[in-house]
Amino acid sequence: MRGLRARLVIVCVLLAGLSALTAAGLIYRQARDLMLTRTEGSVVNEFRLRVATLTENMQHPPDRAALQQLANGVAPSFLEATGAAAYRDSGLIASGDDTGPITSALRRTVVERNRLFYQRVVRSGIPYLVVGTPVMLGKQAAPSGVEAYLVTPLSKEEGDEAALVTAAQNGAIPVVLLAVVLALVAARGVLRPVRDLDRAARRLGTGELDTRLKVSGGDELARLVKTFNNTAAALETNVSELRGMEVKARRFVADVSHELRTPLASILVMADMFEEEAGRLEGDLGQAARLMNLEVGRLVRLVEDLMEISRFDAGAATLILDEVDAADAVRACLRTRGWTGRVDLDLPLGIRILLDPRRFDVIVANLVGNALDHGAPPVTVRLRADGPGGAGDVVIEVRDAGKGVDPRILPHVFDRFSKADAARVRSEGSGLGLAIALENARLHGGSIEVANRVGGGAVFTLSLPRRAEAGGSLRDMEAGGSSRSMGTGEAPQDVVVNEPGRNAEAGGSSRGMETGEPSRDAEAGGLPRDSETGGPSRDAEAG
Repeated sequence: MRGLRARLVIVCVLLAGLSALTAAGLIYRQARDLMLTRTEGSVVNEFRLRVATLTENMQHPPDRAALQQLANGVAPSFLEATGAAAYRDSGLIASGDDTGPITSALRRTVVERNRLFYQRVVRSGIPYLVVGTPVMLGKQAAPSGVEAYLVTPLSKEEGDEAALVTAAQNGAIPVVLLAVVLALVAARGVLRPVRDLDRAARRLGTGELDTRLKVSGGDELARLVKTFNNTAAALETNVSELRGMEVKARRFVADVSHELRTPLASILVMADMFEEEAGRLEGDLGQAARLMNLEVGRLVRLVEDLMEISRFDAGAATLILDEVDAADAVRACLRTRGWTGRVDLDLPLGIRILLDPRRFDVIVANLVGNALDHGAPPVTVRLRADGPGGAGDVVIEVRDAGKGVDPRILPHVFDRFSKADAARVRSEGSGLGLAIALENARLHGGSIEVANRVGGGAVFTLSLPRRAEAGGSLRDMEAGGSSRSMGTGEAPQDVVVNEPGRNAEAGGSSRGMETGEPSRDAEAGGLPRDSETGGPSRDAEAG
């Protein structure tokens, strides 16, 4: 009943069946009434004629023999009928034994009304036609006291009536079958354009924006197809414009970030020199030198993150896989940043996983650093392997005992430039740390989820498959999301590679922007790999 085809067929069958039954009922009623009227008229006329003929010279008052002769004469043999006669209150004298249908009520009606009377009665399941009339004397038509009756069975008419019912039933069945066929044909004509629209809408949903349908006819469905084509054309135009604008915006960010590298490298060198001499500068110059060096470092990290984002948006990120022990990789990340004593560890050994070690280091650094900066101790890192026998995904949980994440911000924690306090205009992080961590996880085919614990604090859960696919670009990694492109509606997959040895701060990112550093990742898109972001995001979680 849920399908349009089934509903159309049912409605057509019901309408056809109702129409057929109504027509058959009307025809049956008319034919039955006509048949019975004709039979009654024939029998009554024959009966009246015989009574008149037989009583024309009958003696009065009649004796038993005269009444017997009258009873035998009013019953024609071809009707298989029974005749009967009576004089006043005497009993019936019949030509046969079938006088049961002649009731006392019928006899009273004949006498009281003093005219011919007939009725149909059913006795023992057999229908009968009973006719009665008084016998009149002379031209004055005076009652003689003689009554004549005729009882004739209607078995033949009953058989004809049953044949009419059978014919009506047999006629309704082909009508219903024909209605089913016509309904299927009509449903096919109606559903074909509907199915075409469904397939076209599905293709639009998968990104085939050039999908169009052929318009045929001028009915409502044809107008619907025209509307669909116009909508698809407008959607294609708008999406094409938005994609072009997005490409230009990404290109602009990449170009600006690239052009800033050289002057920032020079400014960073000078800032380091000023900071080294800050102790010998007079007045506020020393504090200004330190502040300048700090702000330049923040600007360097922001530019590095933007360059990473632009590479990932361009689909130029790849995985460099290696099989490692997950517990050893987590400990190495914490040890490099000096966090080992600040974090409680539950890291069973022997959980091997194929991943990109540098990107895994970035993920762990961002999650743990975020918990240390915005949560409250104790911060706990737990490692486990899901699935039967520990053969499933590798799961790492980072918990803290702080206030957790503001429920209003919770759905946007992994958004780019997301910060716990929208009113803060200055912070050490760029707001890209957790977004970069999430895209690194997605690049491996995994995911990161965040939730607030019942007892307080936030918990970030990283899930990674045991084996990631090597060599695939960002846009080929479909686990959990795709790069941010117009029309996909999914979150971006950014990639960040961290080299702990080059971090100048515990949990911070590289401060060096050597312009002569060669690219160490043969990535597509012509974008050099110049920055290693390893610091934790300090802006994505509400403390």
